Amino acid sequence: MLKQRVLTALVIAPLALVLLFTLHGGWFACFVGIVVAASGWEWSNLAGAEHPKDKSLFVLLLIALMALAWSSGIAYHTWPLWIALLGWLLSLYWVVHYPQHVGQWESVWVRFVIGIWVLLPCWVGFLLLREAPVWLLYVLILVWGADISAYFAGRAFGKRKLAPRVSPGKSWAGVYGEMAGSLVLALLMALWQELSLFQTLLLVLISEVVTLSSVLGDLLESMLKRHRGLKDSGRLLPGHGGLLDRIDSLTAAIPLFALLAPWIG
Repeated sequence: MLKQRVLTALVIAPLALVLLFTLHGGWFACFVGIVVAASGWEWSNLAGAEHPKDKSLFVLLLIALMALAWSSGIAYHTWPLWIALLGWLLSLYWVVHYPQHVGQWESVWVRFVIGIWVLLPCWVGFLLLREAPVWLLYVLILVWGADISAYFAGRAFGKRKLAPRVSPGKSWAGVYGEMAGSLVLALLMALWQELSLFQTLLLVLISEVVTLSSVLGDLLESMLKRHRGLKDSGRLLPGHGGLLDRIDSLTAAIPLFALLAPWIG
């Protein structure tokens, strides 16, 4: 299993990074759109859709919405991200109170709606951040670095569980590790970009908030998997489970960072 995980990561990660930073315009939108559509197929399973026709309809809806957003220019507006922010605040409420309010979201169609505000704004966020590649690179490193910091901090000090009813493996120590790692990355980024003191403080604050949002992205997917009795969102990536399992943190972090990054200057 470990060998399979390593081989998959060695092939997919470099390829994804090359495509993210070499494609432009419509080609970039299509590449990220393909990832979103594939994640949509897995999301439909988390939503409780059993029939392939229902799963296909959800994927087609996502594709249609992306095509409409692209053709109308909405893909480069921030208002879809503000709507997503409201959705994520509602998701935070559900995660914190799980399983008391399952009845509010357990309908397949409600979970389809949740999938739209999770996946579509993530696509929009990627398009906006592609206009400033250095910030796109930064938020990717920020989220991945936070995950690594959480893993080691959790392994070393993780006794107090973060959300045992949602994801028993996550601990408060892991969250503190993520925040410490994000602080270091933010300071290194500020030095590299020669930011002012005010910009540096703003970057640190934004980085910490985005890091916490990435934890929520992970917990939301974990909550849906637990409700469905699933270990992985899918089997698309050998040794790694589903594609959605790899980008769940980004679905929350990318839209929020795309909203806040312009404040830095």
